[in-house]
Amino acid sequence: MSFSSLASSLPADAALVVAFSGGLDSTVLLHQVVCWHQAHPHSRLRALHVHHGLSPHADSWATHCEVQCKAWDIRCDVLRVEVDAREQGIEGAARTARYQALITAMQPDEMLLTAQHLDDQCETLLLALKRGSGPAGLAAMPVRRERDGRVLLRPLLDQTRQQLEAYAEQHRLRWTEDESNQDTRYDRNFLRQRLLPELQARWPHFAEACARSAALCGEQEQLLDELLAEQLAGLIQPDGSLCFPPLLQMSEARAAALLRRWIARQGAPMPSRAVLLRLRQDVMLSRDDAQPRLQFGQAEVRRYRDRLYWLPRCASLRDQQLCWHNRREPLRLPASLGRLVADDRHSRLRQPEADEPISVRFHAQGYFHLVGRAGGREMKKLWQELGIPPWQRERIPLIYYNQTLVCAPGLFVTRQGAAVDDKGWQVIWQP
Repeated sequence: MSFSSLASSLPADAALVVAFSGGLDSTVLLHQVVCWHQAHPHSRLRALHVHHGLSPHADSWATHCEVQCKAWDIRCDVLRVEVDAREQGIEGAARTARYQALITAMQPDEMLLTAQHLDDQCETLLLALKRGSGPAGLAAMPVRRERDGRVLLRPLLDQTRQQLEAYAEQHRLRWTEDESNQDTRYDRNFLRQRLLPELQARWPHFAEACARSAALCGEQEQLLDELLAEQLAGLIQPDGSLCFPPLLQMSEARAAALLRRWIARQGAPMPSRAVLLRLRQDVMLSRDDAQPRLQFGQAEVRRYRDRLYWLPRCASLRDQQLCWHNRREPLRLPASLGRLVADDRHSRLRQPEADEPISVRFHAQGYFHLVGRAGGREMKKLWQELGIPPWQRERIPLIYYNQTLVCAPGLFVTRQGAAVDDKGWQVIWQP
């Protein structure tokens, strides 16, 4: 089987993780990896089973995986996930949740092995054709890729399901059957149950031909990656944003290729041509004073000062207010923004009066005079001068005494909050 060719390139002390659903494919893969592990005692091996909770049999599948791994003397961790089908549909959402759980559970030195095979590759190519994908989508699944700093391997991509069944029978393996695999309402199941059997009957090597096409598309994408790498690096800024005005002077094809590669760096699916056109028209070419955005699932692209930013979608903190009763204790901020710490070693702020409770807010309006600056400024103008993009402005903690804004930690102090002697203090924001 093809795992042997991959195994020859693995170090003897490799740390391997197998995504183990308990089905035929992953059972065959895990058995092969267990055999390799037994021959390499300095290696590490464990299995991860993702419990989606979508089937009434989910608990019994998890139990089967634990029992099988115990019989093979390897560790099996069950990862429970919640699947939100509102954005991607049940198939896409389950796949996203599964990979996110697997990646999160891995150690930095571990490599993840998944059991996709030749028939899966064929299905993936046909689904990409159905979506109207370009070469990147048609390249389907590579044998090796990196995701979020982790190495992912698919060692069974040159094996058909029939070959896996023969292997399982030879070694008397037991596996579970997911009843949802028979539900042809799902696109992949429709291909597997109805379309592919007819194609294989007509053209017995159809799956192999699809795999070759996918490999050729992958080679073309790799070549484009190499040719565009230097130019893309020149457009990407230190904060990860993309300088887009040069794209507007290029051919549409070249600009689209660069945009796709920038988006791919965010770990996002390849956008369609229609989405790239919207990105150009609605975001890049919108008027200068606009604040355009384009949603990509749980993320969005926004523009600020000739840059495109890839951002997670976040709830507004505009109406939140926190009371800081005891400055001796750090104040934890919402939305994973870190905490605020009081520091009495530096006198930046005056001490509050007895009737001036300290609060933290994330929005301010009005005209403010800042320490070290002549004249006053509207808050919007102040943010612009500081170069703070609009989406960050309501995620910066603002310190108030009663209704008086006194500072934004690390950015400014207002005259009303400035220290008048060396008995003051300062706020340190620890993101």
